[in-house]
Amino acid sequence: MPTPQEWGESVTGVKTRLKTTEKRIALTFDLCGGRTDGYDRRYVDYLTQQKIPATVFVAGAWIDRHPEEFKELSGNPLFVLENHGTRHRPCSINGQSAYGISGTESPEAIYEEVELNAQRIAAHTHKKPQFYRSGTAYYDELAVQLVQELGYEVLGFTIAGDKGATASADETEAAVSGAQPGDIILLHMNRPEKPCADGALNGFEYLKNAGYEFVLVENEELE
Repeated sequence: MPTPQEWGESVTGVKTRLKTTEKRIALTFDLCGGRTDGYDRRYVDYLTQQKIPATVFVAGAWIDRHPEEFKELSGNPLFVLENHGTRHRPCSINGQSAYGISGTESPEAIYEEVELNAQRIAAHTHKKPQFYRSGTAYYDELAVQLVQELGYEVLGFTIAGDKGATASADETEAAVSGAQPGDIILLHMNRPEKPCADGALNGFEYLKNAGYEFVLVENEELE
């Protein structure tokens, strides 16, 4: 088996931004399946009220713990549900770890991590996911190639809005408010006990007032 040469969040093949100079940005949320995996309704309520679309990456482990919330999200026309992996693992061909989480260790493990969760999401949404983001958003370039061969784009981000849900409300607001045309913002919807959402919602208001349009990544050209 070839040896990967890259390891990180933006390795070769990962799409990280919208190809535009217009005031368009994309909101993406992760629903992880790790040690903390709640459901932050603040985001859902605000986005629904404001009619703002978003792409939500759902891990199979989160679905196991929150089947009713998963059904609710899948029925909301504003949200497109995408694939965050069956067990929320980094995407590696040789078991590389990130943030203390062991990655997939073989092409077969990548298939199980990616394809099994994609099938599960499709069974509820009646639409096969188009994008995959691994647990931790870490990859090697050979793993990305395998995911692409399965028929999925690997989606990264330009702004880590809440630093994995460790940021303060002020830090999250500053990160979101600093978005520029074409940015893809990553936030976490699975940490309701954290203050990040309060800052993010203020950032959304700032961007709205600044004339930004919130778009879905599936409708945009990416780079």
